[in-house]
Parts: sequence; structure tokens; C-alpha cells
Amino acid sequence: MKCIFCSGETKVTDKRDSDGETRRRRECLKCKKRFTTYERAEELDIIIIKKDKRREPFSREKLKAGILKACEKRPIETEKIDKMLNEIERRLRVKIKGKEVESKEIGEEVMKALKKLDKVAYIRFASVYRDFKALSDFKLAMKEVK
Repeated sequence: MKCIFCSGETKVTDKRDSDGETRRRRECLKCKKRFTTYERAEELDIIIIKKDKRREPFSREKLKAGILKACEKRPIETEKIDKMLNEIERRLRVKIKGKEVESKEIGEEVMKALKKLDKVAYIRFASVYRDFKALSDFKLAMKEVK
């Protein structure tokens, strides 16, 4: 693999397998910088059925962006978020009958995972996902996490 910094050749210094993913720590032979790559098997495409009944392909990156936004400025390691994403995606693939899943199911899986990971991130995500309109909506969500 080419170095992401200088395009030189790299060597693998460490390899770990977990949760259907291979993590490789690499070092450039030219500039000596280190970086990490992740390798996952590509699985069948999942189609998301949106609230307005439109269908679109599942996007791990779009889901990750939403979760990262909820976790912004929180003391949560990126590795924990990636692990959570892997678990959500795995559960979705097991859960779906065929290739389609409603966006509601994905939102509920994310809420469940965030509630365990970080209460503030959970409230942030819930406020957007459930479209909070009033302070009472926040109070109700806060009661859920207590």
C-alpha cells in the first residue's frame, strides 16, 4: 500500500482482527510516518426506506456523520464510535428481511447504542431524530436517561 503522506511504500507493523474488521498499523519505508487502515468485507447493499417512503442506499458515512455530530466535543474515542457503528450495521444486517430497512429502525438502533455510550450525545441525537419542538421534549428525554 502507498503512504498517504508521500506515496512511498509501506510495511505493516501490527495487525488486529475484530468485529469483522481488520485493523492494520502501517509505517512508510520512505518518510517513516505511521497511519492506520481498516479493512472490512463488502456486504450486500441495504436499501433505506425514508419517512416519506423514498428509498436510498445505506450510507455508513452518512450514519457516522450524524453520530459524530451528536458526539461533538464529548470525551468519546473515535474507536468506540467505529465499534458502535460496526455493531449497529451488523445488527441491521441480521435484522432485515430481504434488503430493505426503515430509517426508523436505524434511528432506534443508534439511540440504543448512544444511550449506553454517552447520555449527552444521546440527548443531542434524540433532539434531531425525534424533532424536538419544545423544552418539554428535552425534559422527557432526560427522564429516559436517568
